[in-house]
Amino acid sequence: MISLTEETYALVAQELPLPVPQEGFDEAQVVLLLTQAIRQLLDQNLERLLQICYRIDFSENLLKKILVESPPELLASDLAQALWDRQKQKIILRKRYSETEG
Repeated sequence: MISLTEETYALVAQELPLPVPQEGFDEAQVVLLLTQAIRQLLDQNLERLLQICYRIDFSENLLKKILVESPPELLASDLAQALWDRQKQKIILRKRYSETEG
């Protein structure tokens, strides 16, 4: 059975090119990979990052808060964690609704 972390990773990987974790699907390691991808987009293609946030229905208020309030050295990791949490939340909600309908 696929773990919640693996499902969330698959959902995130649809939007961002992420390498497959070397040591399995430990959430902290996957968020670190996501942080690296986001850091690269922040440096090279902010517009693409914003498009991804919009496509995954990331809260505009939360995005603005992170961009304004996070220290520069934590910006990518804060954004990565928030994006990860949003995608994980989607999977949990889908499972909950599919269980109640089925």
